Amino acid sequence: MDAESIAEGRERWEKRYAAAAKREADFTTLSGLETDPVYGPPEGVADPRMERIGWPGEYPFTRGLYPTGYRGRAWTIRQFSGFGNAEQTNARYKMLLGAGGGGLSVAFDMPTLMGRDSDEPESLGEVGHCGVAVDSTDDMDRLFDGIDLAAVTTSMTISGPAIPIFCMYLAAAERQGVDISRLDGTLQTDIHKEYIAQKEWLFPPEPHLRLIGDLMAYCAEHIPRYKPLSVSGYHIREAGSTAAQELAFTLADGFSYVELGLSRGLDVDHFAPGLSFFFDAHIDFFEEIAKFRAARRIWARWLREVYGSTTERAQWLRFHTQTAGVSLTAQQPYNNVVRTAVEALAAIMGGTNSLHTNALDETLALPTDQSAEIALRTQAVLRDETGVVNVADPLGGSWYVEALTDKIEAEAEQLFLQILALGNETGEDPAEVARRAMRADADAETPRHPIGPVTSGILRGIEDGWFNAQIAEAAFTYQQQLEDGTKNIVGVTNLHETVTPDLEILRISGEVEQGQNAALTRRRAGRDNGAVERALAEIVAAAKGTANMIEPILAAARAEATLGEICGALRQEWGDYRENTAF
Repeated sequence: MDAESIAEGRERWEKRYAAAAKREADFTTLSGLETDPVYGPPEGVADPRMERIGWPGEYPFTRGLYPTGYRGRAWTIRQFSGFGNAEQTNARYKMLLGAGGGGLSVAFDMPTLMGRDSDEPESLGEVGHCGVAVDSTDDMDRLFDGIDLAAVTTSMTISGPAIPIFCMYLAAAERQGVDISRLDGTLQTDIHKEYIAQKEWLFPPEPHLRLIGDLMAYCAEHIPRYKPLSVSGYHIREAGSTAAQELAFTLADGFSYVELGLSRGLDVDHFAPGLSFFFDAHIDFFEEIAKFRAARRIWARWLREVYGSTTERAQWLRFHTQTAGVSLTAQQPYNNVVRTAVEALAAIMGGTNSLHTNALDETLALPTDQSAEIALRTQAVLRDETGVVNVADPLGGSWYVEALTDKIEAEAEQLFLQILALGNETGEDPAEVARRAMRADADAETPRHPIGPVTSGILRGIEDGWFNAQIAEAAFTYQQQLEDGTKNIVGVTNLHETVTPDLEILRISGEVEQGQNAALTRRRAGRDNGAVERALAEIVAAAKGTANMIEPILAAARAEATLGEICGALRQEWGDYRENTAF
């Protein structure tokens, strides 16, 4: 880019920065040196990279979504938490909010994640162990007791039974007297990543996609601030993928949900701002920063050039980050505090919108109050003491970071072509197939196919085990590097000696399961079971037709139908899914 164009860009940025709200804070260095809110090429100097780097708050958003960076608003501190029963987790939430947390992020136990009631045989021994047990709306009432759902943003990490759980959350908000249109937060809902990595699905892909489409339409009409989809790369990376694979597979999933919205007749500029993303922040500091910067740039370009978006908000890639659970070690667990701090700093330097920092003991058990507080304070130290909030995209223009950003972007684009090719049986160039199917100026007389080109490739890749094979190969390569000494994990592959004693970890008593099951028995006995049966019948009737599924599931949640009953009714209608395993 020539010097004149760069100067024009800086002038545009300066006007937007001046008009934007800023926090009341000291943005000088520790020694009192003044810092500019952004840095770029020296005046009068051309830089060809600026075409791709740009300015904060300006397409393609490589340097962030907002002209102010964190001077306008720091990232949201959102700690992922849940264990035992609703009362225990409620106490933890109040502790986190009182200690500086800015939002809630709900972790559910395995039976809940699989759409099972706590007293089902499959749930034995798992109730409350990896998150909180939620069987019905009554549990949601107690989970958020004393917490104004209109005043906090609430994220829920669940995909297979996400819609029934969300309806229980809506019913709990109604019981608080909250107008649901005021609710704000994020529901994960991303079923593609379940088939690709985490394996917590309930039904075959098509019924899941139908439910997701229904949720997108319902939220767009009734709960405009709530984000119905958090497209998750976190679990893809935790399964063993590379950074480029995490980026490509996650954004491809996002493109598929854009295609789903378009197939429902939704306006991309209206529904795309309701999509958010969830990424892993791993231990390779600069690679992670480059990944986040490339992600914003790719998303903006595809939304504009392929899917026809015309507004900045629809082209924004908003994302939450969690530090890498897979990088934590049981050996020398206090090393995990250092790992988490480095990973959190990478997420911040990459421009994350919200952040969860893992606790040092999470590789052994759910975090204790003390370890959760250390994790929370890690973010506070980074925000309040390091000066990283002073400058937007402080590493922008670094030869290394820009080259790495370009390289990860190029690798992701190659993976997109492979995904498109999986669903393309015509032999045509897969990129041209995508452009023709979804281009902004598509012939209005030619209706969009309900299965878009990226969606078709993803479904084929899931069915053929292609994603599993790609991730397995990456994980195997990394394991080989650890075993031959090419790469190291401190305290595991080297520096084994330690003076650290064993940790005191959080243990979930078996009394939690007994108490949850007893409460569930009382709840079933005290409700109007006729109303529950009628509500479940309405869900099945809706599943057989084409009506939006949210209202009948919400009616069942209001009637205290259990999660297992709702999901069981849908399982009977839609069946279970069994994956094809690839080796």
